[in-house]
Amino acid sequence: MTLQPRQDARALAQADIRALRAECAQLDQAGLDLILTRARSHYAWSDSDVSDEQLRRLYDITRQGATSMNCSPARFVFVRSPEGKEKLAKALKPKNVPKLMGAPVTVIIAEDLNFWERLDYLFPHEDRKHLFRGKDDYISETAARNATLQGGYMMIAARAMGLDCGPMSGFSNAVVDEMFFAGTSLRSNFLLKNRPCFQNCPGCRLRRRAAFHRSARPGIGRRRHHNWIGRTRP
Repeated sequence: MTLQPRQDARALAQADIRALRAECAQLDQAGLDLILTRARSHYAWSDSDVSDEQLRRLYDITRQGATSMNCSPARFVFVRSPEGKEKLAKALKPKNVPKLMGAPVTVIIAEDLNFWERLDYLFPHEDRKHLFRGKDDYISETAARNATLQGGYMMIAARAMGLDCGPMSGFSNAVVDEMFFAGTSLRSNFLLKNRPCFQNCPGCRLRRRAAFHRSARPGIGRRRHHNWIGRTRP
């Protein structure tokens, strides 16, 4: 990309964000509560399904999130069929299997170790492929960091769309990688279950108890976030 088109693109982007800030300077408290401050991890689910349209929109929102050098290494596999769930269940700890089988869709969030080969397209104003060529440790660190970040974007996007999430780390990455990504450049990061939750699910009850303990004893009952890393089909 030459200098003038680069300057024009930057000016358009700056004008766009100024217009957005003028229209919506910040989320209100209800919006913040929905995506973070009152959100919960869920493990029991309502009977409502998650449509193809919702999943496409979820992906389209997620992929807009910022990553370093726009590298976007995450790859997403949406596991929905009974056969797919049974296959994925083989990698889970026994207590996590019912959580997987009860969710209408589980996303395997993976990272592509060949992400850097597309930087001439993803970061067109300055091709930075040479920074990664032959540097396996740097590739691995960058892929893991940014794919995990993109998994976080997916959680926030899902909540903003009215879907509840249950991130999970109780599984074998090696087994997931062998079953879903053998012979590819992908490796698993974490798993994410999506659907509107059951009204009295364990995650809601646990969060209410944690809130009680925080009010009674400051510093007690803080949430720990467990990110799953999992692979999906390319």
